[in-house]
Amino acid sequence: MAENNNTMVRHFGVFKFKPTISEEQIKECFQSMKAMVEKIPGLLAMEYGPYNSKEGLNEDFTHGFIMTFDSPESRDAYLPHPIHEEVKELVVPRLERVVVFDFIV
Repeated sequence: MAENNNTMVRHFGVFKFKPTISEEQIKECFQSMKAMVEKIPGLLAMEYGPYNSKEGLNEDFTHGFIMTFDSPESRDAYLPHPIHEEVKELVVPRLERVVVFDFIV
């Protein structure tokens, strides 16, 4: 699929937090991630929540998120963005495992 300015990108991930991380710290992580929507150009939306299925295929991941970017270029600019780097400094040390996956819509 060709990338152009008319295609959106979904950037989604799943987290397994370290056992020592509190619910308040988890909330702080996701609030800081959601706050990027107002600050990083091209980041249109961010949703998140804890795993909620009886299917049981989460492989111990406890929370997930989805971000929507207006273009692959905006996603690419987001990755090294200083605000994203700051949020990573808060979130990444609290994680035991993480998977992130992007696809073009």
